[in-house]
Amino acid sequence: MDIALLNGISDLSTFDRNTAAVNKTNKNETFENLFQSALSMVNNTNDLTNAAKNAEMSYALGFNENTHDLQVAQQKANLSLQYTVAVRNKVLESYKEIMNLQF
Repeated sequence: MDIALLNGISDLSTFDRNTAAVNKTNKNETFENLFQSALSMVNNTNDLTNAAKNAEMSYALGFNENTHDLQVAQQKANLSLQYTVAVRNKVLESYKEIMNLQF
């Protein structure tokens, strides 16, 4: 029996520990990236909603007589809000599915 082959097996145990640590780090980074992306989407939606409110106020006060700009700003805010709500609903649906899994 060749003992050198058995020594090679012991190196595999340290490899598995290192791989598990790397995978856990990657999962944490992936979740953080996903969370930051969702936060960015909410901030973008908020910015578009504020821009639509400002366009509405400037139109109401007579500073801007172009209704096209007002409608574009309102439509951007509306679409952004619909998209954000749709993503939120899918995330909640996915969370509920995961919680219902039986192990």
